[in-house]
Formats: sequence, structure tokens, C-alpha cells
Amino acid sequence: MTEPVPVAPADGTGPTPEEVGWRRLPGRMLLVGPATALLRLAPALVVLVLFGAGSGNSTQVWIAGAAVVVAVAVGVVRWRTTRYRITDERVELHSGLLNRQRRSVPRDRIRTVDLTAPLLHRLVGLSVVKVGSGQSGSDAGLDLDAVTTDEAERLRRELLARPAPARGPAAVAGGTGADRARVEGNGADGNGAGGNGAGGDAAGGDGTVGPADPVDPAGEELDRIDWSSLRFAPLTVSSLAAIGALAGAGWNVLNETGLDPRSLPGADAVAGELSAAPVWATVLVAVALLLLVMVAGSIVLFVERWWDYRLSREPDGTLRVRRGLLTKRSLSVSEQRLRGVTVSEPLLVRALGGGAQAGALTVGLAGEDTDSGGGALGPPVRRAHAHAVAATAARATGPVTDGPLRAHPARARARRLVRAVGPALAPAVALGVFAWFDAAVWPVVVGVALVVVAVPLALDRYRALGHRLDERYLVARHGSLLRTTTALRRDGVIGWRVRQSLFQRRAGVLTLEATTAAGGGAVQVLDLDPADAVALMAAVTPDAVTPFRA
Repeated sequence: MTEPVPVAPADGTGPTPEEVGWRRLPGRMLLVGPATALLRLAPALVVLVLFGAGSGNSTQVWIAGAAVVVAVAVGVVRWRTTRYRITDERVELHSGLLNRQRRSVPRDRIRTVDLTAPLLHRLVGLSVVKVGSGQSGSDAGLDLDAVTTDEAERLRRELLARPAPARGPAAVAGGTGADRARVEGNGADGNGAGGNGAGGDAAGGDGTVGPADPVDPAGEELDRIDWSSLRFAPLTVSSLAAIGALAGAGWNVLNETGLDPRSLPGADAVAGELSAAPVWATVLVAVALLLLVMVAGSIVLFVERWWDYRLSREPDGTLRVRRGLLTKRSLSVSEQRLRGVTVSEPLLVRALGGGAQAGALTVGLAGEDTDSGGGALGPPVRRAHAHAVAATAARATGPVTDGPLRAHPARARARRLVRAVGPALAPAVALGVFAWFDAAVWPVVVGVALVVVAVPLALDRYRALGHRLDERYLVARHGSLLRTTTALRRDGVIGWRVRQSLFQRRAGVLTLEATTAAGGGAVQVLDLDPADAVALMAAVTPDAVTPFRA
């Protein structure tokens, strides 16, 4: 079903875009597409069939049958109208019959290639290829759902191929790494202009991408799953949120099918025992059951998400994260797009388990989304191990995100105390007024507890503040509920933004943001002394700051 692809001429010029043949998705998609749609409609279809057959109303059964026929027809049309091709300059995808879509992504804009294989796809040997460009609009990226597993791996290597050597005079042999970085900075990302000239995330100096080199499939393994990390599973926010979503979906299914948990055998006896017990005992049992479900569910989700996790450095110059039990996922990021690394420490993971999670600060991939796995280099692990993974990914010989940081002025501590205690005083006063009229003690206790808890939280936020500038990295740390340490490469800084609120002006501090094309677009250094901010900018980008200092 795949149209022939022209062979490049002997002179190496390659086929023109018009000569490159269009390719279709494999015929196995006729099984996966309708099956996936029917699985999503399964609860509604089950309700229609059961109630229709039980009540003797065949209309509902016919509706369910029609839904199956429509799902199959949509799958056939989607397979028939979808085609793609890869030229030397672009990746193009055409799809749709009534609503036709034409997607085209320049190859020098490709930042990530994500291979995902849900269970149904794996059963028939297919994978979904998600091409990310880090852009919005027409160049935002595209999904090939789906191609064969072998074709997906070949596309991964081809689309993340190393750029062709620059042909300009700056690319002569013997040039320094900084020289090459400045030449590459003139690529599509534009980091070389207006910054310090080391964007380096685009293709070569002429903006072209060379063909994929033959590579050894075995890469250098940097990290693999350590099941002692299971203790962090109940402490992550994403696991708790996912459990809540699954519980809500299950409750909706029970409501749709008319099932009542109280009708289960033994439910009446349990309800009678709980009603006869003291209120505090009933609450304790309910809390214990809730904790048991949350812990068991979070462990199951952790295993499904991080099963067979491996972090490797591939011979084609990419960092690759592979993980997943039911849904296999492989995320590849070109190291040329890597601008730094992060280490995130959620409060519960840090306080109860001493853990952290390493992430990538990459052009086209949000590195802050570590808890959900978006920019994560691995699962939550021991804090020292997370810092080691970050340093290894950054090819650093020593600690990058770890080590001493420069403390911020005492005025920043006062700001955190005011910002934490102030919001806690409002509900405390309201509870005190309620206790006055109701003659109760517990509102006063709750109000005082809110204020007492706010003080150590504010002090912890101040202790987290800090920054460091070394030969290669700008390191900044902040946060308490989610403490984040970010190490941004100095040649990844493309500009500065200075923000100062009214209260910051009164305190004599400001927020300095190092803008970058990676992650969330900026690295914040909070509540910094103005003199330190100017010195920091001058050290990283002296040419950009000289006019302001004059």
C-alpha cells in the first residue's frame, strides 16, 4: 500500500519534493481505528444493549449497531484519505474527506519525535509517531497514527538526523566548539540573533539537514528503573489526580448502568456496623479505606507509566526515554536542542521520601512538566540520584543542579513571611468571629493552625531561594510546594526580562528572567538585589547590558 519512493541520483542532489512519493498508512489501521473508537464508546454501547435487550426495545440495540457501523466507516475513510511524505525540507501530512487538513512541518523545525504504542497498536505491530516542532499554528507538529513499528523507528532516526556540516568559513576544521555553536545559532530557532550567539538548535549554518547516518541500535544506557522508587508513587500529584479521574469515571459508569453498591452481598451488614459505631470510628475507617485505594491506585499507575524505563544516549545524537507497560512510549530529543536540565522536588516527595525528579530543558519540550512525564528524564528517585541523572544528561563532569547557591537578601525573607501569613490571617479571623458567635473552640484551633503552618512554609520558601553562575550554567532555585532547580546553559540565554511589582519596589528587590527558547521560555531568579541582577546580566551577555550600564 506504500507508493515507491524515488532513489536519490548518483550525484547526491536528491529528489525534488514533487518527485517524492506519497505514502499511505498500513492496512492494519483498519483494525485499530474502529476498535479504538468503539472502546471509547463502550460504556454507552453496553448501556444501550443491556437496557434495550432487557426492556424489549430494539431501537436502542439498532442505535448501538449503527454506532459500530459508523465507527468502521469512519476508520475506512480516515485510512483511505490519509497520506504523508518526507522530503529533504518538510514533513507533510494530508488527511480528511469532508474536513480536509494539510499539515506541513519544516524539518529544521523538528525538535522531538515521540513514539507511542497503545495496547491495541502493539497487538498489530503499529506505533504512533508524534513530530513536535515547539511552535504554534501551522508548524505546530503532526501525528502519524499509525505506522509499523519498524517504520516508526526509521522515521525517528531520519527526522532527528544530525545536521549537515556548515559550508561557511566558520566551519573549517580546527574551529572551537564555541565557533561552531555561533554558526549553528543562525538556524531556524533564531537564538544567534539578539542573544549571545549560541542558539545551535536548528540545522547547520545553511539551515539544511543531512540524511540519517547508519547507527548502531544499541545506545549508551544512562539510567534504568529502580523499583525502590515505588515509595514515591503515592506522593506525586499526577498519580493522585489520575486516581480521582478514574474514580469519577467509574462512578459515572455505575450511574449509567443503574448498579447500586449497596445491593452487593454483605453491604447492608457493613452499613449497619458503621452506623452503630461512633462517628470518629466511622471517619477513621473511611479515611483508611480512601488512603488504601489511593496508595494502591498510585502504585498501579506508577508501574504502568514507568515499566521498563530506560534513559539512553543514542548514537544518532539524541537522548531517548523509553517507558510504559500497556502503552509503550519512546521520546527522543536531539541533544543539540538541550539547553539545560531541571530537578523538581514536590513537597511530599521531598519531605517524606527525600526524592526528586530530573527533567530536560529542551527547545520544543516543556521541561517543567516533570510530574506528568512530559519533560521528565525519569521517575521520582532519591535526590542525589536525580541530580546525578541531570548532570549525566548535560554531559557535565561535576554536579550541575546540586551544590551551594548564593543566598538572596533578607528582604526576600520578609516578603515571603508577609505573603504566607497575610492570606492565612483572613480565614483565621473569619473562624474567630464564627467561634465568638457559636461559642465553639475548634474554629479558633483551626485558625491558629493556619497561621502557625504558614510561618515555616514561608521560611522554607526563602531557604529555597538562590542562584549561581559558573562557567557554563546559570543555576536558579525557588519554590516550596514544588521546589525547582534549573540549570540553564549560558549560551542558551537569548535575552533578559526585568519585572518589579509595587511591593518589590518597596522592598528593593526585583525578578530577573533569563529568556530562552527552551522549556517554559524563561528561567526566573526571584527577589534579587538590583545590583546583583545587573552583575548577572553583564556576566552572561555583556554586550547587551553595556548601553544600560552607561
